[in-house]
Amino acid sequence: MLRKLLHILALGLKELNSIRADPVLLALTIYTFSYAVYAVATGAKTEVDHVSTAIVDEDRSELSRLIRQAILPPWFRPPVEIPATEIGPSMDASRYVFVIEIPPKFEQDVISNRYPSIQINMDATAVAQAGNGAAYLQQIINQEVQAYATRAGAVNPPVNLALRVVFNPNLKSEWFNSVMQVINNITMLSIILTGAALIREREHGTIEHLLAMPVTPSEIMLAKIWANGLVILVAAILSMKFVVQLWLQVPIAGSLVLFLAGACVYAFSVTSMGILLATYTTSMGQFGLLVIPVLVILQMLSGSATPMETMPVWLQDGMQIFPTPHFVSFAQAVLYRAAGIDIVWPELLIMAVISAVYFAISGVRFRRTLVVLQ
Repeated sequence: MLRKLLHILALGLKELNSIRADPVLLALTIYTFSYAVYAVATGAKTEVDHVSTAIVDEDRSELSRLIRQAILPPWFRPPVEIPATEIGPSMDASRYVFVIEIPPKFEQDVISNRYPSIQINMDATAVAQAGNGAAYLQQIINQEVQAYATRAGAVNPPVNLALRVVFNPNLKSEWFNSVMQVINNITMLSIILTGAALIREREHGTIEHLLAMPVTPSEIMLAKIWANGLVILVAAILSMKFVVQLWLQVPIAGSLVLFLAGACVYAFSVTSMGILLATYTTSMGQFGLLVIPVLVILQMLSGSATPMETMPVWLQDGMQIFPTPHFVSFAQAVLYRAAGIDIVWPELLIMAVISAVYFAISGVRFRRTLVVLQ
């Protein structure tokens, strides 16, 4: 057993030297866990942020003035008042995302309990902003109308809804995108680095040297897994500390130590997957073509981009054979909701079982590859 551990340690150190001597892989790792996380977190925002808004005030009342004054930054720009004839041309010219039209006698109808309506015109080509912004505008207008009607003695609403947002009170997309990007990058680099390491051995002819040494295929695999996994996990935890927490000012609610423990289990499975994919290819180009669709499936259907609950049931069940959905669920529980080991242990157990299965399958394929080379 001690000899096996020494073999795994020596082969892993050789792998680390190979990574250190490869400037492309080093640059890719540093970029992926630094600026790439920042760019994704701050680049594509789904929340409403300083959206251009106009208002058509045909009532000219105190209530319409209160509604106009309630539409404030940072969600919306201060509304620009325009005539009704400009609604169509201004929307066609994309000058405003929202145009609010307050009809005549609106305040009088509210006081008289006639339930008047306000028209909100929105540019739905900006789908995310249109959907979220419309909900915000409805909430703002309803609050102003209810407050004014209550003061006027016209309406006494039986229920006063108090909306509280947990885990992300300001609905900032970078709080979600930054953490999910680190998780996606762990998946991507774990597969790429380990698969590339195996193919590099073939292309350089050093795999024959390994076959001549007194080492077993499982020792070679474990060496590549721990060496590449170590590089990725160190980069990921540094990214969490310096890019996510310090640079982007995203609060981490849970324990980074627990997250790192789960990431170790997860990295074991995805690095095994990288070796498995590499056994089906003979060159780096073929490996890249095979990895691309796999990464797209894992990232798009794992819950890191869209909630798993929005997918068909058969697809949710089919994705359970991959470790990524379980790691995403584990990471969100730990980092966002400060979950402890007593809550997330089922996900850790499932990832451990999947890791063992993937390692066994990869080991069978890797032995067959070595037999062919011999």
